[in-house]
Amino acid sequence: MSAAPLLSVRDLRVGFATEGGLLQAVDGVGFDLKPGEVLAIVGESGSGKSVTAQTLIGLTRSKNSRIDGSVKLDGEELLEADDATMRRLRGERIAMVFQDPMTSFNPVYRIGSQIVEAIRAHKGDADKAQARRQVVELFDSVGIPDAERRVDDYPHEFSGGMRQRAMIAMALALEPEVLIADEPTTALDVTIQAQILRLLEDLNRQHGLATILITHDLGVVAEVADRVLVMYAGRIVEEGTLDEIFYDPQHPYTWGLMGSLTRLDRPRPHRLPQIAGSPPSLLDLPEGCPFRPRCPHEFSKCPQDPGLEARLSEVPDHRDRCWLTPEQKREKRQVEGQIGLEAPQEAPRV
Repeated sequence: MSAAPLLSVRDLRVGFATEGGLLQAVDGVGFDLKPGEVLAIVGESGSGKSVTAQTLIGLTRSKNSRIDGSVKLDGEELLEADDATMRRLRGERIAMVFQDPMTSFNPVYRIGSQIVEAIRAHKGDADKAQARRQVVELFDSVGIPDAERRVDDYPHEFSGGMRQRAMIAMALALEPEVLIADEPTTALDVTIQAQILRLLEDLNRQHGLATILITHDLGVVAEVADRVLVMYAGRIVEEGTLDEIFYDPQHPYTWGLMGSLTRLDRPRPHRLPQIAGSPPSLLDLPEGCPFRPRCPHEFSKCPQDPGLEARLSEVPDHRDRCWLTPEQKREKRQVEGQIGLEAPQEAPRV
């Protein structure tokens, strides 16, 4: 794997002007992505994952958006690129698999025709017959059976899993260097989920794609990711390698996400584990650590804003935003013999 990053994001901030004030959806996100690497971005709905991804390809630009920072693709600054440049880069160098493939395809046009149109828009010298043959090859490569016939089907004639495969085929049509997959297994049954994840893993290995996987499912992350960013309230609260995040997580929010997974190797709990409360309004964040109102380990230092820092001297690339010491974290994250977040104390019944 090359040491030089293909995609570099620095201090990315994305806000939207609303009647209630500026909604800061992404606040200071930064990371590097290398060819052949899979970076997973995880967090609850509303944590800023999709806005981060959409900003990378210029889809959040609008009159009421406020975007700052730097996004460089192989040294080329994307935030300063004009719309014509972004249209050229989209698909050719950086592509996205959207969350809901049913709404990503036009329902009144055949799926193959829509991908042919994308190919010909970027490659003016390709005629329809050439582009159609390429689509058939792409359908074969992503595991759609009887590809020669299925390219002429409409979106409603595909199952959910087949639509997702077709969406991946469209994203790969122009052989991009960076692939963003936004919740690619949402609403699919577990068997199809496994097939899609295996497909993404194979494509990443075969084409050397730099892949960003956006999900709230840590089971998905464990299958394919090399590195993990955990986001909460628009910020990165923890980052590290897959092993660091799963075996030595340092932020209570990460413990809560891991503890919320159901385990087949343990007795069924009386109540499914969950993180208490709800994510805060981005228009009215709490003082200091944004996770503080939901965290059972809050103490006097939490109203101060913790920076994203390396707090483990032996692992300088593993960073988190929590004032607890590493020793306190290892003690407090153990709940009934596994990593989790303590449930809040219930008030006594009268």
